[in-house]
Amino acid sequence: MGAPAVSDHHHRSTTKASNKPFKTRHSTKSALKERSKGKIDDFERGSRKTQNQVIMTKLDRRNQAKQKRVTHSAKLQEEGSVFAGREGAPRVIAVIPLCADVESREVVLDLNRSVEVEDEAPEKGVWRTEIPRFKQRVQYLIPARDLLETLDACRVADFVLFVLSAEEDVDEMGEQMLRCIESQGVSTVITGVHNLNKIEPAKRRPDVLKSLKSFITHFFNAQEKVHDLSSRQESSNVMRSLCTTAPKSIRWREDRSWLIPEQVRWDNESCVVTGVVRGKRLKADRLVQVGDWGDFQIDTIVASPQAVKKRHTKPNEMTVDGEDNALLEIPTEGQDDLDELAPEEALFDESMTMPTASMAASDRKHVLLDDHRYFDEDDPRDDIPVPKRLPRGTSKYQAAWYMGDVSDSGSDLEDVEDDDDAEMDIGELPAAGPAEGNFDAAQRDPTEAGAPSEYPQSEMFLDPAPEEEAEQLAAYRKQRREDAEDDREFPDEIELLPNVNAKERLARYRGLKSMRTSQWEIEEDRPYEPEEWSRLLEIADYKAAKARIMKESLLGG
Repeated sequence: MGAPAVSDHHHRSTTKASNKPFKTRHSTKSALKERSKGKIDDFERGSRKTQNQVIMTKLDRRNQAKQKRVTHSAKLQEEGSVFAGREGAPRVIAVIPLCADVESREVVLDLNRSVEVEDEAPEKGVWRTEIPRFKQRVQYLIPARDLLETLDACRVADFVLFVLSAEEDVDEMGEQMLRCIESQGVSTVITGVHNLNKIEPAKRRPDVLKSLKSFITHFFNAQEKVHDLSSRQESSNVMRSLCTTAPKSIRWREDRSWLIPEQVRWDNESCVVTGVVRGKRLKADRLVQVGDWGDFQIDTIVASPQAVKKRHTKPNEMTVDGEDNALLEIPTEGQDDLDELAPEEALFDESMTMPTASMAASDRKHVLLDDHRYFDEDDPRDDIPVPKRLPRGTSKYQAAWYMGDVSDSGSDLEDVEDDDDAEMDIGELPAAGPAEGNFDAAQRDPTEAGAPSEYPQSEMFLDPAPEEEAEQLAAYRKQRREDAEDDREFPDEIELLPNVNAKERLARYRGLKSMRTSQWEIEEDRPYEPEEWSRLLEIADYKAAKARIMKESLLGG
């Protein structure tokens, strides 16, 4: 008989019951009211507040991508529409050699031969040709290796082709041209290398291309490749890019109307310029600048005779160059004039007064700064005489013997102006007194000691010893050196004495609190203003006026 089975004994893990935790987000009505006191209802947690944060469905995302694609395609088509068609504008390509051994003419011929165009190109200047493969017209600008000619070519070019050399480095002239073109603003840039096939062995050519790419990306970091123009395939790819790519616009150039003159001739004392208008719409009321000749008014805008002849006509229809529909636009009454200043017969305001004699400028050389005239120290003319303080009753002849720096605090002194130009007759000379060595019998009785006298006390000058004089001279020179060093170290310091009003002493050095809002007393400067000042236009808000005028000119207003 077996042993009875022993059952295992165990206790419960715990005797506590687990209750649901309290969820604080479900507050009572009183708690919610207390928390939102004085506040407006906010969006619920997790809700998106703006339209951009709303989650779009897959169909919405596809529709948005399609809209962006269509918009971008329409933008590119609009930018390239000026080159489309038989009457489209030619694509202007500026060929800029950066090395002395690069021949621009050879580069242009290699590009044309790659697209089966065998026309001859000039050494320099403007050359236009057609590319049948891409149905485009191109206009090459081949400037001389000169900085100004290069800048003029890049200013009107749609594409700028920089040509490097595989055998020589870019010289100082080439780097200067690159920096100036970059500062001026440039359209689409393409970089090529000439005579790369002359590099032997051929395994060195990739290293040369890598070095040239590192150089050009220092100026134009968007360049991804340096094309080998000695290869027919690479030249064909470059021509494809030039004939199909939409050129990048330049802000300052596209904000106005511009053209490249194709023909310039004189007709009855009028200059006739033929070309394709680019940029903004050309308005007949606006002024145009023709090169270095200056600004001109537009008489009429007509269609080019070449463009009229190329229009499609019916078999039995003839095209006349002088027909009325060739006239595009004529100026209106609001045409801009060529006057730079207001007319001289403009009415003056009542506040504008002519300068009087007291306001007239001094004939001495001086500079007016903060209501103070600084005269030229080298002017040979004497300064304005300063009145001297002399004893009362002193004649002009006696006043000539007094030094200008004599100062006495006596009450019997008066201010007398020195007149060197005045002439005195001999009969007007005063009687000589004791000061001149003349002792008459009719003299006043001697006064007591310390009593005031009508004659200044005389002084006795003694010559100092040579040693003492040398010490005084050395001390004087030392003091002058110390003063000069102080002025050099503290040039803006001004010594203010206790008995001098600082406001009056520093009046000439006052500054403006604000160049824009501080009041300008123009009446003080009216005698010194130029003659053309009153004929200039005063503009209160330059930015607003510029924006309004540019908007009116671009919209044809």
